[in-house]
Amino acid sequence: MRIFSTNKIALRALRRNKMRSILTALGIIIGVAAVIAMVSVGNGAKSQVEAQIASLGQNVILVFAGSFSPGGVHTGYGGVGLKLPDYQAIAREIRQVANTSPEIRSKNQVSAGNQNWFTTILGESDQYLDLREWPLAEGASFTADDVRGSKKVAVIGKTIATQLYGDESPLGQIIRIKGAPFIVLGVLSPKGLSVMGNDQDDIVIMPYTSAMKRITGNTSFGSFNVQADNAADLGVVEQQIVAILRQHHNIRPGKDDDFTVRDQEEIAAAATATSRVMTVLLAAIASVSLIVGGIGIMNIMLVSVTERTREIGIRMAVGAHGRDILLQFLIEAITISSLGGVTGILIGLGASKAMSVWLKWPTLVSVSSVVVAFLFSAAVGIFFGFYPARKASLLDPIDALRYE
Repeated sequence: MRIFSTNKIALRALRRNKMRSILTALGIIIGVAAVIAMVSVGNGAKSQVEAQIASLGQNVILVFAGSFSPGGVHTGYGGVGLKLPDYQAIAREIRQVANTSPEIRSKNQVSAGNQNWFTTILGESDQYLDLREWPLAEGASFTADDVRGSKKVAVIGKTIATQLYGDESPLGQIIRIKGAPFIVLGVLSPKGLSVMGNDQDDIVIMPYTSAMKRITGNTSFGSFNVQADNAADLGVVEQQIVAILRQHHNIRPGKDDDFTVRDQEEIAAAATATSRVMTVLLAAIASVSLIVGGIGIMNIMLVSVTERTREIGIRMAVGAHGRDILLQFLIEAITISSLGGVTGILIGLGASKAMSVWLKWPTLVSVSSVVVAFLFSAAVGIFFGFYPARKASLLDPIDALRYE
């Protein structure tokens, strides 16, 4: 009963000074809203990067020609590189491998009729689309026979289909690359932008043998795509790839690799590291507003104690204990910060939605960020409200009654 009456007195005191209470809560409102909005921006960027990494396929290991030094410099070019026997050995000797595809990448002008377009050309195996889990919107992909025969066939992205053929179906049409005619077998389903902002649909994919003979003239590959049967096999497959390539490249023990092997988890961790740092930085900056709001609560509560010294003396004179006074002022501080926290959450959610709609920024509001922001706002009320409440509870009743 005593707690209920103390709570009622505290709320009545807040209602008496509505404008002061609102202005006091404003710092908490801004702080909580800023934390939620900034964390949602960071989480949205991280989620987008993870989605793009996932678009590579499941349980994928990438093997690159050359190696990365600790400083991030790509070295090892001009050596043996990645050759066809390397790829064949990986596909043949590692039983935990589900799909593989060597990769040749180049940029070339492509044309059809009187239309032309500068795009990315990929030379891949017939397993590439399965590895990438990239379905076709229409048509079919090239086959293992097409790869063995270096057939002049290709599948194209949605952007190429639109730019070269407009509303017409490109299936069975001729697309010319460096003067060589390729038959369009299929059109890929749209994938949108990559992590780096590149259009993934602006692409032509053909058998790697055709790319080597008719487009680039290369006898080596820039990278291999290797898909393990399941996530548990990634480590084993990665180790076997390293062993096979070191053997094929005659690399002695203690010598550096002239290739780089990265699994999907490593790529995702590296790609999202910046997003995580940005999220923490934004949240830390926004949290400063909460601290400032807490200082504002302490300042106003100290003023309130001074203004209500005589009231405190009267309450003590009629039987209120020091803990009742302490509880009253703590309730006032916690109420201000909690109401500010709830209002800030609503504003933060609205700001996140507005940034997503108007600025086209990817945002993702997590339940944990909302809960943490609210609990932190309540904790700020307790922490910064305790000193003024303690000061009020220690007032001498006689001195308080004499205060003018």
